[in-house]
Amino acid sequence: MKPTATDTSSPNDASLLLELPAGLPFSVVLVEPQIPQNAGNIARLCACLGLELHLVGQLGFRLSDRFYGRAGMDYFSQVHIQHWQDFESLLTSKPGWQAVYLSTKARNSHYTFSYLPQTMLVFGSETQGLPTEWIDAHPHQSIRLPMVPNARSLNLSNAVAVVAYEAIRQQHLRTHAPETDCLSHKI
Repeated sequence: MKPTATDTSSPNDASLLLELPAGLPFSVVLVEPQIPQNAGNIARLCACLGLELHLVGQLGFRLSDRFYGRAGMDYFSQVHIQHWQDFESLLTSKPGWQAVYLSTKARNSHYTFSYLPQTMLVFGSETQGLPTEWIDAHPHQSIRLPMVPNARSLNLSNAVAVVAYEAIRQQHLRTHAPETDCLSHKI
């Protein structure tokens, strides 16, 4: 027997987030990404979510790489991408923004982290991750995605998608609560 959906929403119910508003207060930062397909997928994700993408340091590919272009498809005109020589320059350019560091070395779960407006979601390279010193210097702003024991890491573009959508979900709840409850919609 096929399950049926119970739709308890009215046409004006803001609890169902089907389209994103412009100007979401988050940015994605990739520190020395190495795989062009991942960076292209993340650029496409940022375009679809309306997020800025910041590439930091030496890239493992050229921005003209055909694999980068193929993964991003025709979305590059819809995303603001900047390449920075170093992370400090990016931080200086965004006063008032907080950096949240994603790492398998972090001790806090992304489920318990509160993503505030003006947050940069910072991810390391596929091969090295973020420097341990960054995680040690910012333990309360360092988070990880849960995995089973002995799993090394998730694919970078998958990790970015999980965290970006959680940040957006929290922002939506923050701006629409308590009049709506996104989690109570029954299927």
